[in-house]
Amino acid sequence: MLKSSPLLDKKVLVPRGENQAKSFSQLVETYGGIPVEIPLIAFQPIESNQRLQECLEALDTYDWIIFTSNVTVETFFSFLPVKRSLPKIAVIGKKTAEGLAARGLRAEFVPTAFVAEKFVEEFLPVIHPGVKVLIPKGNLAREYIAASLSNAGALVDEVVIYETYMPEVNRTKLAKILSEKQLDILLFTSPSTVDNFMSVVNDFGLRSNLTGCIIGCIGPVTEKKLLSYGLTVHVSPVEYTVQEMINKTILFLEREEL
Repeated sequence: MLKSSPLLDKKVLVPRGENQAKSFSQLVETYGGIPVEIPLIAFQPIESNQRLQECLEALDTYDWIIFTSNVTVETFFSFLPVKRSLPKIAVIGKKTAEGLAARGLRAEFVPTAFVAEKFVEEFLPVIHPGVKVLIPKGNLAREYIAASLSNAGALVDEVVIYETYMPEVNRTKLAKILSEKQLDILLFTSPSTVDNFMSVVNDFGLRSNLTGCIIGCIGPVTEKKLLSYGLTVHVSPVEYTVQEMINKTILFLEREEL
């Protein structure tokens, strides 16, 4: 813990799944906060189907494969029991690139900002009409990248490889903690985490219990989702990382104390 402990005793919602929460929670603890881990989303691979198998069998016909998250990387390779040659790889985000590096693979394209709009802006000059692109994704993923590349003449195949859901036990846990007003800071990492959080809030009539909570998020799409529920977004960093979200949360707290 840092000597100044800028998050001292603040209870901070950590909305990530079990495998992703550790580094998030450690950051909160580093600054003196108390992480409250309630995974608002969980992931499960889909049942293998003909569409997925066709894409995997045609892997060597693609020019590019785009991974948008570590979950996508992990799930995709779970369907590839044997080592296969891959097309060029593009990713959104340093963490996804690091996940590939751990597998001995290199991302040939990483945008300067980790959001779909910036990815498309910077990736379009790399491709040309007729380029074949594969995008493995979750069932709730946006179609923005695929639509933008298709409009530029690329031949894009999207294939759903995992499903996103919120475990019922986590809904119950969140409702209890909110009813007891046990959260001071709410930090969201995706639009899905916002939707699942607000589903619990609305189903259990807990809207008034959010009063006084500091709300932060990563990325403009997640911010837009929060605003659509009529929530005030206090923290939305320009750099889309958990570290920077926490940094900006600390700055917000310091300003509030002046």
